[in-house]
Amino acid sequence: MIRLKIKEVAEAKNISQRKLSRLSGVDIKNIQRIYRNPMSIVNTETLDKIAKVLGVDVRDLLESVPDNENDE
Repeated sequence: MIRLKIKEVAEAKNISQRKLSRLSGVDIKNIQRIYRNPMSIVNTETLDKIAKVLGVDVRDLLESVPDNENDE
């Protein structure tokens, strides 16, 4: 399973949800959904936009976790 690390990266760079939304062009509701559920499905275009704003490679926003970790 893939977990998104967008919230952690953005917080480390002091970028708020609203600023991330504004600079990336990704709707604030999508950003909020990703923050609430880091296992949510996100398309590659959205990931690319967010990665560019955060100044990281898309790979830095992804983490592979065991499937059963989500069940806890």
